[in-house]
Amino acid sequence: MYRWISLDNWTYSRTFKTPFDVRKWQKVNLVFEGVDTVAQILLNNVTLGRTDNMFNRYEQCSFSWDWGPSFPTQGIWKDVRIEAYNHYHLIYFSITPFFVKNAQQWYLEVESIFDVVSSKPIAGLVTVNIPKLQTQQTFNVKLQPGEGSIVLLVNINKSAAVEAWWPNGHGKQTGYNMTTTFMMEAGCQIEKVSKVYFRTVELVQEPIPGSPGLSFYFRINGRPIFIKGSNWIPADSFQDRVTYDTLRLLLKSAADANMNALRVWGGGVYEQDEFYDICDEIGIMIWQDFMFACALYPTNQNYLESVRAEVSHQVRRLKSHPSIILWSGNNENEAAIAGNWFSIPAPDRGVYIKDYVTLYVKNIREIVLSEDKSRPFVASSPTNGLESVKEGWLSQDPYDTHYGDTHFYDYNSDCWNWTVYPRTRFASEYGFQSWPSFSTIEKVSSPEDWSYTSNFSLHRQHHEGGNIQMLQEIERHFKLPQSPDPVKKFKDMIYLTQVMQAQCIKTETEFYRFSQSEIINGEGHTMGALYWQLNDIWQAPSWASLEYGGKWKLLHYFAQNFFAPLLPVAYEDKGMLHIYSVSDFHEDHKLTLRVVVHAWSSLEPVCILAKEGVTVKAQSALPIYKESISDLLERCRNCTRKSCIVTFCLVGEDGFQSPTNYYFLSSLKDAVGLEKTQLSASVSQQDDTYIFVLQTTAIAPFVTLDVGSIKGRFSDNGFLMTEKKKVVVFYPWEPTSVEELESSLTLTSLLDVV
Repeated sequence: MYRWISLDNWTYSRTFKTPFDVRKWQKVNLVFEGVDTVAQILLNNVTLGRTDNMFNRYEQCSFSWDWGPSFPTQGIWKDVRIEAYNHYHLIYFSITPFFVKNAQQWYLEVESIFDVVSSKPIAGLVTVNIPKLQTQQTFNVKLQPGEGSIVLLVNINKSAAVEAWWPNGHGKQTGYNMTTTFMMEAGCQIEKVSKVYFRTVELVQEPIPGSPGLSFYFRINGRPIFIKGSNWIPADSFQDRVTYDTLRLLLKSAADANMNALRVWGGGVYEQDEFYDICDEIGIMIWQDFMFACALYPTNQNYLESVRAEVSHQVRRLKSHPSIILWSGNNENEAAIAGNWFSIPAPDRGVYIKDYVTLYVKNIREIVLSEDKSRPFVASSPTNGLESVKEGWLSQDPYDTHYGDTHFYDYNSDCWNWTVYPRTRFASEYGFQSWPSFSTIEKVSSPEDWSYTSNFSLHRQHHEGGNIQMLQEIERHFKLPQSPDPVKKFKDMIYLTQVMQAQCIKTETEFYRFSQSEIINGEGHTMGALYWQLNDIWQAPSWASLEYGGKWKLLHYFAQNFFAPLLPVAYEDKGMLHIYSVSDFHEDHKLTLRVVVHAWSSLEPVCILAKEGVTVKAQSALPIYKESISDLLERCRNCTRKSCIVTFCLVGEDGFQSPTNYYFLSSLKDAVGLEKTQLSASVSQQDDTYIFVLQTTAIAPFVTLDVGSIKGRFSDNGFLMTEKKKVVVFYPWEPTSVEELESSLTLTSLLDVV
């Protein structure tokens, strides 16, 4: 419908008066922060320049992906300004921290890139001052004509106690104010005020005892960190609509769900400065792809020069951010050549391999390593890391679980069965789809669209067979909706897709987390789980856990629990129930494991077991309990697999406890004794939040509170209710009232689906 826009030529014009006399300045630049993509720029009918790179370069996903529409944008998408200067001009300024282990001292590499207009060198003084760290140094510098850089090494006062920057959940995100003053013999004084953070990052790829291959994990400030999070896509098809508040809401939601990392995916855009600023502030680590995805790219000289300019610009712009922990050359292009996705004839394969190495290794990698020595670089994702390097940068099987990271999708197997998932070193992409909530869809649809098989539903689904795959996955464990009311049936389907997605990704993520400390049949030591995907670009079925507009799907509420810093996880193997403790804490804890068995038909527990003195090891996943299912059923009399459910949590002193987790002994469509409950809620205001007190008359699975389009989130949602009463807090993102919340509230549990 809108494709014609991208096929036409468009002219943006503006008449303006310069706010100063340009003749008085030695150099005047007309600066376009972002032009999309192939353009010619004229001033007073004189061509000043041409562009061919949005990052400079195409944002690929503008041309549609399996989670978004095709809106190939073009034109001016960032600010335009005129800058004029005499003598010299500061173009880039960056600060990179390093820690010298043997001296136990931090130092900073402060790099300034200047454009010097004068024909002679300009001498002067540069002073760097960090008051809180009692650090001040002055340097004599000389700027040479043309574009060039000066690098200053600033030693931090050894008597100052430096607080490091830590990821969310592992410590504070301390930053220090730093002032850099340039006092040159010609031209004006420049004062640069910055925030400086101290952290180190290593990507560890080493042999593991009892396992072929190599590890693949991140050490931050010398400490191994299990990476928990998701993948980030552009927040809108139209980048100029993405505000600071949009970014803050989405990123804060990631942190609130106990995430510590996001991968900025290589088919979107390099995000704006504010994105990385927020990540620095709230402790979200960034795996940063360069913008190359699922395609074969040219390697002619013009294109390579454009790419080199792009990579150099982005690394210089972003390398001061402690949140960025990895540069990655591309998304899935190593896998694309290894798996021959593009049907390259065998005789031509060598040419494409050579092109791949030319682009990602000899150009992108070379520039990254010269511009930034403080971070690791991988050529692709998924990759075998050092093994890929050994095999000439293209491994035979980039999905090999013994090396590097993997992407894994399987819509045909039972997602509740943990054995279908790869026991990988690092899961950087995996996921299942769901529909966004009705209130999100309602804004862009009409009543005739409100059916799972409507043209609207088919049009918004960009993943081939996606709607059917969701149905098939639901059908394994739940009864499909049969309501004669088409709108009720559609709403029930939406609810079930969200329940299914949340339960699938819960199972898969818990598997990755409990595999972090074990090697089984040569596989394991999983140290990262980034599901696909965090956010949505429009209102449609997708893999996202946050809907367009920021509303939390059930998956995001589940993530808050399955990414919790302390979590007991259960799985079944050969008739045995195993419970593991998973901990991100930096110290061991002595806790009590409570295992409670309920019959579906009663809120009174059938039996309770308390195992005291359980040692929960720091930053580990270890077995703490096992029992055969037959013994458990025998112990809890009158229980069968279909009539009972197991819940469990870890409890310490002073109210210290993990989320309560659960293990289903059968599919819920086969559950015996589940009764339709009467759910009710009372709402009251407490300061800036709202308190919902829920009551139930029976055990209720997947209890969901929905307040329509009122912006905000609950403290918990989609939960299993095994007690008569539960208190849930609502955190509003905009002003609301008790009356508004009461009138908008819908309460749903599994047995409300008919």
